[in-house]
Amino acid sequence: MDLELSETLQKVVDGLSSEFSETFIGVYQSTGDTFVRVEAEAIVDICRYLKNEQHFIYLTDIFGIDRFTSEERFEVVYDLVSLRDRERLFIKVRLPEENPTVESITDVWKSASWMEREVFDMFGIKFENHPDFRRIYMPEDFDYYPLRKEFPLLGIPGSIELPNTTPDTE
Repeated sequence: MDLELSETLQKVVDGLSSEFSETFIGVYQSTGDTFVRVEAEAIVDICRYLKNEQHFIYLTDIFGIDRFTSEERFEVVYDLVSLRDRERLFIKVRLPEENPTVESITDVWKSASWMEREVFDMFGIKFENHPDFRRIYMPEDFDYYPLRKEFPLLGIPGSIELPNTTPDTE
């Protein structure tokens, strides 16, 4: 499959594949966007390179995906934007089902803090060396991760105390 990358994105992909040849897995396009898959252990260096050398200064989002596969079950996707070049790039890492862990990129973008906490809270993916690693939506003692595929659609009865929905009749 031939990629139709802009000149700017082609330079970025070429730079990534040469600078990080050991951890660069591949590049593909889908729905008009460009995705680069890399090894999880290189994510901080790759993000720092993209920010400092390729001008992707804006971290738009970080989100998790439960692929529900036996190998490399989880993905973490980083949505980066170069405001100067008006380009968007998605960086993806895959993680195992058992102990899904990746290094935090909060040293590169401070804004990653809340996004990483949200991914942890919903998927159970841990971010090593995060400065304030705790749940963001669910109670700290909640033992489940609601966006994992095995989580029941109606929740787990009794796992969290819900407010009374019966109106008071006085």
